[in-house]
Amino acid sequence: MTISTRGAGKAPAVLVLEDGRSFRGRAYGAVGETFGEAVFSTGMTGYQETLTDPSYHRQVVVMTAPHVGNTGVNDEDPESKRIWVSGYVVRDPARTPSNWRSRRSLDEELTAQGVVGISGIDTRALTRHLRERGAMRVGIFSGDAVQDEGVLLAKVRQAPEMSGADLAAEVATEEAYVVPAAGTKKFTVAAIDLGIKGMTPHRMAERGIEVHVLPATATLDEVYAVAPDGVFFSNGPGDPSTADHPVSLMRGVLERGTPLFGICFGNQILGRALGFGTYKLKYGHRGINQPVQDRTTGKVEITAHNHGFAVDAPLDRISDTEYGRAEVSHVCLNDQVVEGLQLLDRPAFSVQYHPEAAAGPHDAAYLFDRFVSLMEGPRA
Repeated sequence: MTISTRGAGKAPAVLVLEDGRSFRGRAYGAVGETFGEAVFSTGMTGYQETLTDPSYHRQVVVMTAPHVGNTGVNDEDPESKRIWVSGYVVRDPARTPSNWRSRRSLDEELTAQGVVGISGIDTRALTRHLRERGAMRVGIFSGDAVQDEGVLLAKVRQAPEMSGADLAAEVATEEAYVVPAAGTKKFTVAAIDLGIKGMTPHRMAERGIEVHVLPATATLDEVYAVAPDGVFFSNGPGDPSTADHPVSLMRGVLERGTPLFGICFGNQILGRALGFGTYKLKYGHRGINQPVQDRTTGKVEITAHNHGFAVDAPLDRISDTEYGRAEVSHVCLNDQVVEGLQLLDRPAFSVQYHPEAAAGPHDAAYLFDRFVSLMEGPRA
């Protein structure tokens, strides 16, 4: 990635997809060039949480909502210490933010953090293209980086693909830290950081849980050194087929029968630990308006998603695994993609989406209560 902070908003820019299609617009944020996987997010709000979600590492996010940046940027809503997206694509950026919590404009924040973006393009046409052709590599070029499109296309095709990418350790904490329980401490949880969002340990702390956030490279001995009542595996970026260490670690937790909860990448890790495969979705699920059915209750939830891979598990039967019987507990109503797993003979479950509800909705918050119930119950 090559960046400059000069001339943003005025410099010409071009977005080039790996299949050769291009879109011309104006620079938004930093000026220069950047590469990643082109994906689209259907949320109409919550852009600050999207930008700072580590699961978006090495992705160029296209916003389907036409107006972005209206509420500016504040210091309360980030989900991590930095913006993780590789690039940002919007149609009509706000000229002036308007919100009582705003401290600066989104354009200023993108520029300050060196995030190359593009504005003024037909994001509807781009989204339709990605839906038809699938997520693919992309480059954004602005200012002096704009050259002959043949040259730019060659650069895009040299960029690494998301399939086979092992990225969790690149976004995870390097040092363990503790998020204390709010009020009386009831439980201790070891949370494996594969790209954890800040709201996740906060949601657990609200329920009296002291959360020990551990690096993605943590060993089984390090997990149990904190004497956990439960173990949590977080969201994160990359291809789950490369995550051999987290899978091995989860199997160790399953063997001990400690209550276990995983979300997003953690759901894919549980799938692999149980012997299921994973696969890349054509264009993924991203946004805060995805309908999911909890098959254990029949309830339909509107949920927040950010995943480009999914678990390949049977929807029509209970599966026998090394750790007992397992079933698909949640399913996406748009396309029948597996959105959750649970073991019937051990205290372990996972979902493919974001129950921490940042930036919303709150339909799935009950899953943290379900985790608490597992820790309150008898051990397997």
